[in-house]
Amino acid sequence: MMSAPKKVVLAYSGGLDTSIILKWLQTEYGCEVVTFTADLGQGEELDPARQKAELLGIKPENIYIEDIREEFVRDFVFPMFRANAVYEGLYLLGTSIARPLISKRLVEIAEETGADAVAHGATGKGNDQVRFELAAYALNPDIKVIAPWREWDLTSRTKLLDFAEKNQIPIAKDKRGEAPFSVDANLLHTSSEGKVLEDPAQEAPEYVYQRTTSPEDAPDAPEFIEIGFERGDAVSIDGQAMSPATVLTRLNELGGKHGIGRLDLVEGRFVGMKSRGIYETPGGTILLEAHRGIEQITLDRGAAHLKDELMPRYAEAIYNGFWYSPEREMLQAAIDHSQRHVTGTVRLKLYKGSVRTVGRWSEHSLYSEAHVTFEDDAGAYDQKDAAGFIQLNALRLKLLAARERRLKG
Repeated sequence: MMSAPKKVVLAYSGGLDTSIILKWLQTEYGCEVVTFTADLGQGEELDPARQKAELLGIKPENIYIEDIREEFVRDFVFPMFRANAVYEGLYLLGTSIARPLISKRLVEIAEETGADAVAHGATGKGNDQVRFELAAYALNPDIKVIAPWREWDLTSRTKLLDFAEKNQIPIAKDKRGEAPFSVDANLLHTSSEGKVLEDPAQEAPEYVYQRTTSPEDAPDAPEFIEIGFERGDAVSIDGQAMSPATVLTRLNELGGKHGIGRLDLVEGRFVGMKSRGIYETPGGTILLEAHRGIEQITLDRGAAHLKDELMPRYAEAIYNGFWYSPEREMLQAAIDHSQRHVTGTVRLKLYKGSVRTVGRWSEHSLYSEAHVTFEDDAGAYDQKDAAGFIQLNALRLKLLAARERRLKG
């Protein structure tokens, strides 16, 4: 049994659940609590989190509220997009990629404040508990991790609300009833799960979508944009240089306007069950298409195909919470090496839920019009060379076919 912590750093949103956790930590363990609230671009006002923490008796010096959007995109989202990472062929890992950064700051703040434990509000059924805790232990093997949802007896909405009322935790009027679904959001995506979404046979109601216009209601005219890349990272939109978080913010606006980036997915959770989620990743969907567009002309075939073989392993490592593992770091080194010449510009067409590459150019391009033209290529490529190439590649197929004939005969 873990000894009682003396000081705990809590990942704190200011919402009802984490406010209950805050008070529960104080009453259950009698420990000092430090709150950490991260601005990851979730689009919510963070000042109420400070006020709520103070109301619950947290000292001002123990309230950490930080804007970490730039670090999030620069050091986590962009490295992931260099790999073109998608989980189970579709999911752009918007929730998964935020967890290692939150855990990193929890552990760092614990060190700064002399805390001996960190705490999170993830339930015992989901992936996030695994991601938070694997990251925390990878960064500090001696840290204690408290997961109240796996410990307490507040197993129903009624019990949670009773606990809140007994401990004078303010409850917003819209929190008294059951929420129709739960939401996790950051600058890369929104994720909606549970309640009204639990039956995978039923189409998600339109009110679930928060970041994207319905494709049917999107503008009737397409919009064209140009994204500039340097070494695999997006650095400009329409010729205007931008920071990583600014690029993603702008692409979210453009994608949301054109209904791009909606996904209805039943995924295999790491803990074993399947779950249905509605994801909106407008900017990320554009970014993935653009990155693949620039790789088409700057990445060698062998490197591109190897990257595509490695990608599912890389995506699974992130999904399962192994961002700080040696295998993810090894894969990242290979991926980053492949991006040395992934520099140039991609032109994209945004239209009613879709994004398509319609042009790409680069000083690092491997594309040679002289070699592929149907016109006179002036000796750039001798078509007769193809005959020997084909015969050598056909040799084993001929030998196999001859054996089949011999055995049948």
